Amino acid sequence: MINTLIVDENIIVRKALKDFLEADGSFNIIGEAADGEEGLQKILSLNPDLVTLDIEMPKMNGFEVIEEAMKKTCIPIVIITSNDTAKNAYEASVRGALEFFSKDFFLNNNCPEKRQSIYDTLKRISSVKAQKNTNTVIDWSELVEDADISVPDSLKTQGERKINAVVIASSTGGPKALSRFFTLLPGDFFPPIVIVQHNSSGFDKGFARWLDAFTALNVKVADEGDILQTGTVYIAQTDKHLELRRLNGQELCLRYNDNKPEHNQKPAADVLFRTAAETLKKSLISVVFTGMGNDGADGTKKVREMGGITLAQDEKSSLVYGMPKAAAETGCVDMVLPLDKISEMLVKLVQPEGTQ
Repeated sequence: MINTLIVDENIIVRKALKDFLEADGSFNIIGEAADGEEGLQKILSLNPDLVTLDIEMPKMNGFEVIEEAMKKTCIPIVIITSNDTAKNAYEASVRGALEFFSKDFFLNNNCPEKRQSIYDTLKRISSVKAQKNTNTVIDWSELVEDADISVPDSLKTQGERKINAVVIASSTGGPKALSRFFTLLPGDFFPPIVIVQHNSSGFDKGFARWLDAFTALNVKVADEGDILQTGTVYIAQTDKHLELRRLNGQELCLRYNDNKPEHNQKPAADVLFRTAAETLKKSLISVVFTGMGNDGADGTKKVREMGGITLAQDEKSSLVYGMPKAAAETGCVDMVLPLDKISEMLVKLVQPEGTQ
């Protein structure tokens, strides 16, 4: 049984969450709290396997609860909040929350498949230990290695390798990693970037707006039929697989399909990586960031098979070393790098030799 603590000021919401979780038979509700201060006390005293937490609460808000809790424990925290606070949900993930959902999922009737998807996600999260923060403000400079990085000889331009797109996979810990990644990536980075961030919350538009604040590049949710534009970041929509294809054999185009989940994920990074590799071959770079599971591993193999370049985040800088580890274990990752070196390497890879 997964011992769970529910923290929300609204008694109706607490009842709905309790009923939803207990219906699965795997969750044991060991406590409830109606404000942040009480919630923090119960997190520390009850030592639950999982905490569901609202953001807007009396006495102590969700941000404060996460920050204080992470100083002393590594209990997985899931944010359950309203649709109009999507930005806050992503801010909470930067502070250490592992996932976030809209309250609508729990207050309304959902199809069995959606309910099961939420149960499966919460079960996986309950087994993950978040990174404990010793300081409320993270000193990112401590995570940067001083040593310069060079492009391996095997990847140096032979003839004229032009990179036409970068595809990225991320999941648990992804918003935090991506916000840092884009802070370090130059605003004139020209190849289009397409991202599959596992997102069960329905906050895909909120994620795009939030991430846009960290970069001078244009960030948008990918629409059906979008033609890839330079200097633009495309975010996959929730609950659809995103493909990268050519339109009429020429322009690069984003398409969606409604096929079954892969590795319990929809969108799945493997779908994006696979179609992008088939379309772009050696003019593609793939990157696998932090996350649970193994989505992106098969896609990484395909990118390498078709001649593209493959990168993955290292264990030390990953909140959850699942997806990048699975990719690395395929033997098809060209470079495993710290988070703060990935943007630097991408710049070197897309610049023609002699201009770096």
